[in-house]
Amino acid sequence: MRNLETREYTLIDARSAGRYRGENETLDAVGGHIPGALNRFFQDNLTSDGHFKSAPVLRDEFNVLLGDKPAQQVILQCGSGVTACLHALAMEIAGLPGAMLYPGSWSEWCSDPERPVVTASS
Repeated sequence: MRNLETREYTLIDARSAGRYRGENETLDAVGGHIPGALNRFFQDNLTSDGHFKSAPVLRDEFNVLLGDKPAQQVILQCGSGVTACLHALAMEIAGLPGAMLYPGSWSEWCSDPERPVVTASS
């Protein structure tokens, strides 16, 4: 919760844009995302044939998303912590090691009604 105020860490949500916006939520009772989270769909790490993109392409794409934030100040999350691992691997391939995983991810976050939620209509 402290990061909501300090923004010391950049949070990347690996779910689809629709789920991130709170539309088409198929797994959790609450749709939306953690305030301040950026969205990058985990499949954006892959080529059309399902292989990881090249290291330079991944590095460029993550650098655009992160700006000057170092990988060690990145927290990866998704719905349950599984697909966010593809971001962790993609960042390693890109030469951007050190990102952390929020294993509880959206499912844990939204299970507490005291935690703030952002949706497309917020």
